Amino acid sequence: MLSFVDQLGNTVSLPQPPQRIISLVPSQTELLFHLGLADRVVGVTKFCIHPGEQVKLKPKVGGTKNFHLEAIHQLKPDLIIGNKEENYREGIEQLQQHYPVWLSDIYTLQDAFEMMVSLGQVTGTEPRAKDLVSRLQQQFSTLQPAAPPISTAYFIWRKPYMAVGNHNFIDHLLHLCGFRNVFGHLPRYPEVSPEQLREAAPRLLLLSSEPYPFQEKHIAEFQALCPEAKIRVVDGELFSWYGSRLVHSVSYLQQLIQEVGAAEK
Repeated sequence: MLSFVDQLGNTVSLPQPPQRIISLVPSQTELLFHLGLADRVVGVTKFCIHPGEQVKLKPKVGGTKNFHLEAIHQLKPDLIIGNKEENYREGIEQLQQHYPVWLSDIYTLQDAFEMMVSLGQVTGTEPRAKDLVSRLQQQFSTLQPAAPPISTAYFIWRKPYMAVGNHNFIDHLLHLCGFRNVFGHLPRYPEVSPEQLREAAPRLLLLSSEPYPFQEKHIAEFQALCPEAKIRVVDGELFSWYGSRLVHSVSYLQQLIQEVGAAEK
């Protein structure tokens, strides 16, 4: 019997390396494909969109917050991979009654790196996982943050406005970029009123492409609230996906830092 401990401290026991894996988290689904496990992934969520052509062919088991349990049962998984924040407790607990469930808990890059290596161990792809982590560590070591830091608000939702607060992966990346989160004193993903935004007076507003699909047409709405701020629509995947998509993040973040830093001068 193989035994592993997930990022919540749960012991996950497997009789053999998993051959039928269901992933309930988009960024971790993409990671599994990166690790060469395409043939062993038998089910994903409807939000698992990368890698595009390959993941389209996989059976869908609902969303990240509403699993289709019957569909999961029909696929007979021998391992399910989820995440504390992105999935819902009730559904995970139901699945744990039937299957080994490995859960991640991601707040920092280090958490993401540990998740990658751990899933490599669980799936028998540890060398490839360690190669990915080594590559990412090297890339992020070259990231040059904005100096001095730029006061920033990062929005993930509209009607009501919701921003990024503290204790989450996006806040961590903002800090690494030298973007001082003006709502970093608030819990996780706070609802923010127009008055709070005006009072916070960030120099930079970042409007994420997900989960709310902010577009250029929304810039004027925020510009009216913060006339002096620089506003950018940003690729939410490159700020929030903590799997292999991170290989694209550093070059993107560095370019953004340079653009908004130049605008500050």
